[in-house]
Amino acid sequence: MKKQLYKIVFLALLSSLSNFSLATAQEIKNPIKLRLLLNGALELGGDPVATVAFTNGDSQKVNAGQGISVGVGGELSMFKKEQFRLRGTVGIKYVTTAAENAHIRLTRIPMILTANWMYQEDWRIGAGIVSHQAIRFNAGGLGNNFKLSSPAGLVVEVAYKGIGLSYTKLTYEDEFGIFYGANAIGLTFSGIVSGRR
Repeated sequence: MKKQLYKIVFLALLSSLSNFSLATAQEIKNPIKLRLLLNGALELGGDPVATVAFTNGDSQKVNAGQGISVGVGGELSMFKKEQFRLRGTVGIKYVTTAAENAHIRLTRIPMILTANWMYQEDWRIGAGIVSHQAIRFNAGGLGNNFKLSSPAGLVVEVAYKGIGLSYTKLTYEDEFGIFYGANAIGLTFSGIVSGRR
């Protein structure tokens, strides 16, 4: 008796779920769209992780949040109106100095995942998480190279069409346990290259 009751309840739930799925699919019509996304940013800010002294007496700080970045990833929309979109990218972020006799640089690999809301088609508001991996300072043979690590941080962005402003909140840590603020304000660029349904 119990087995028959379980079967009836299971079949009723399965039938309800099937009807809901069919109705949802008919209502949404081709909801999932995945597009190739390219992005870039010019960012400023953060604490200095190194200071480079020049022979003329000048010096230049290498800040943790500073750099130029480019990335590639995807944009996923799952609803007919496409107002809500998920974006994910991986790229490289790079900053160098004015030294002429050495290639001094700070490099890292940013990975970004954001939830975005499109407002009136041209405006986009996004927020999510960012992680910087493989953070390396290279002194170009004039000093010690070193690595930094970072837990995931937060990123927010407001954009009009493909141009936006972003704020990133991150912290770097060196091998001696010293922390550096890697917060940055950036001018961002992004564009959809292609897509498929």
